[in-house]
Amino acid sequence: MTKAREAALEILRNADEPQTAAAVFQQAGNSCDLATVYRTLHYLEKHGYAESFVLYCNEHGTERYYTALSSGNSGSSAHRHWFHCEGCHRFIEIGNCTVNSLAKEFEIEHNLSVSRHILYFIGRCSDCR
Repeated sequence: MTKAREAALEILRNADEPQTAAAVFQQAGNSCDLATVYRTLHYLEKHGYAESFVLYCNEHGTERYYTALSSGNSGSSAHRHWFHCEGCHRFIEIGNCTVNSLAKEFEIEHNLSVSRHILYFIGRCSDCR
């Protein structure tokens, strides 16, 4: 793995919440340019080291957020689900994935195959309510 890929993956692994490409670029310092960050994040996602989701926020517009998977390149990596506060714009991890059993039922009921899912909630945290 290249230095840029290792650096970006380390940034995602150390992050407490999902990161935009711009945030990864800022944290990487002068080690690479923004185009390299985008290519790197795409590589990490394609190879099972990270995943992304798109979120629309009234204040920040539409952004793609990236998170590291707990074990890259295994095909069954654990992912995380998030709550995004509309007030303070922080992300809160909402715990272990419990959607897999629901996805299995959906597969059986509709005779299809679910390859992955993304779940996030949007609202107001306890500090902003």
